[in-house]
Amino acid sequence: MAEKTRESLGSRLGFIFLSAGCAIGLGNVWRFPFITGQYGGAAFVLIYLVFLFFFALPVMVMEFSVGRASRQSVVGSFYALQPQGTKWGIAGYFMLAGNYILMMFYTVISGWMLAYIWFTASGQLAGLDPDGVGAFFGGFVGNPTALVAWLFVVVLMGSLICGIGLQAGVERVTKIMMGGLLAIMVLLAIRSVTLPGSEKGLEFYLKPNLEKLMQHGLWNTIYAAMGQAFFTLSLGIGSMAIFGSYISRDRSLMGESIVVTLLDTFVALTAGLIIFPACFAYNVDVGAGPGLIFVTLPNMFNNMPGGRMWSALFFLFMSFAAMTTVVAVFEHLIASTMDIFGTERRKATIINFFAIFFLAIPCALGFNIWGHIAPLGEGTIILDLEDFIVSNNLLPLGSITYMLFCCTRYGWGWDNFIKEADAGEGIKFPLALRGYITYVIPIIMMIVFIMGYVDKFIKG
Repeated sequence: MAEKTRESLGSRLGFIFLSAGCAIGLGNVWRFPFITGQYGGAAFVLIYLVFLFFFALPVMVMEFSVGRASRQSVVGSFYALQPQGTKWGIAGYFMLAGNYILMMFYTVISGWMLAYIWFTASGQLAGLDPDGVGAFFGGFVGNPTALVAWLFVVVLMGSLICGIGLQAGVERVTKIMMGGLLAIMVLLAIRSVTLPGSEKGLEFYLKPNLEKLMQHGLWNTIYAAMGQAFFTLSLGIGSMAIFGSYISRDRSLMGESIVVTLLDTFVALTAGLIIFPACFAYNVDVGAGPGLIFVTLPNMFNNMPGGRMWSALFFLFMSFAAMTTVVAVFEHLIASTMDIFGTERRKATIINFFAIFFLAIPCALGFNIWGHIAPLGEGTIILDLEDFIVSNNLLPLGSITYMLFCCTRYGWGWDNFIKEADAGEGIKFPLALRGYITYVIPIIMMIVFIMGYVDKFIKG
């Protein structure tokens, strides 16, 4: 039933842009800059890039392969490919839960992006000094009605776009918006690095500072870099596998994964070139937290010729970047609902509309009337807990699960994985990496995972 109702993508470019669109979004432009700022700039970026290309990239190939071979969503894919008598399908339910938890805070922050299109286009931030911009943002997130309203808009948009279908709706829009996003980000980066005082920001971003890195503890920093690498590519919870189920076997999956990862990396690094020079130019704390982009960028735009237009355009295209991720995960949840319960698409869409909306409300209220709730200790909010569960737990553990499933005889197995990954034209998966992926990466990830807990909850 699921395969009959699931649409296919119309072109290779559509697959690449949609996969990149799923990866590119808040993980790059919201989360990457403020985490980089918290953990010392360039030193953190280097560790992040190691995890991205030597740890996360192979997992992306595996997710695509499992999705394409099974033509199923995350739960169904494990059941379809697992050896008889094994219980790999149970892991699919944890990954499915990870998609819901991701949407519990991702949709809230996506609502901020949409709101700022209106705020900037209507000139509500024009003429404000840095303190005024910060106060405006504080007033916005302190308003529970506004945050829930914008959350509702995001979830409604995701539902409607999925209702149209991937090829007719999302794929068509993404091709245009991703191209526009990339072009505008390059222009903004050029403007940012030419601001007076931006040199110190470039030095912070591009020159490793080991002393700053060690202030947070080496394991804690490595732990954060690993979480960011898997968060930015949406790996470990089956979010990418759904796109594998939509494509043909004409192209090998290693080459496609490299293209998607490079696009994602380009956007993340370019976001840093926009954020950090502007931070230092306007004396904004680079470790200021999730609101960094909503304080720093408006200040920069206020000092640019035609800044009101540029600001509105930036948040417009960022909203589409964020919405491609929302729609991708929404589609995955819809497909999973159809697979598990045998429902048709319209009913599955309505169920997930209400489920996501109500599940996300606690995060929205965590910035205001539930702000006193500190689930991970003083100074934390509900979003921090949800982010921690997904980024530092489900993503790495789910990625380890994919590696074991694809590389060992207890799961789908190496031969089946390679056959699927290498089907079609393009770069083939390096066979020499089998031992590295089967033993080295999972062991290192588990060590980092455990030591991260020690640093966060025992030493901290």
